[in-house]
Amino acid sequence: MDIFYEPTATELHYLRRCVELARTALDDGDEPFGSVLVDAEGRVLFEDRNRVKDGDPTRHPEFEIARWAAENQTPDERAASTAYTSGEHCPMCAAAHGWVGLGRIVYAASSEQLSAWLAEWNVPAGPVAILPITAVVPGADVAGPVAELSEEIRALHARQRGR
Repeated sequence: MDIFYEPTATELHYLRRCVELARTALDDGDEPFGSVLVDAEGRVLFEDRNRVKDGDPTRHPEFEIARWAAENQTPDERAASTAYTSGEHCPMCAAAHGWVGLGRIVYAASSEQLSAWLAEWNVPAGPVAILPITAVVPGADVAGPVAELSEEIRALHARQRGR
């Protein structure tokens, strides 16, 4: 059972942007996920949304953040950055995050929540196990889910599935 995280006003600001990006993805016919990478000074460095609808199931925004960070930041800059995301990283994205040495992760909705919603709607399980980030990256600094945004995230996923 998830224990909700109370974000700071600044964290909530970035998480709301992630929800906007998730909504943009959904409006474009994609899965509703959005993410933002912020440096130690609070500057948004990179943001993206899901882009899997065209057939590449690895086009998650969290994976794109890891790629961008590996190409554009030093190891110290990556470690000092924070990834904000509408949904907890899947195992693929968590592994990418860990491999490139990104810092803190703050998410609006957990994998546990998403899994429960999908089961409630009788959506078949995907090909990859749903695991918490820390099961993939044991030392990861994570925070979430956020109660204030959970229903909004749930509504986006419900809309994607015609609920």
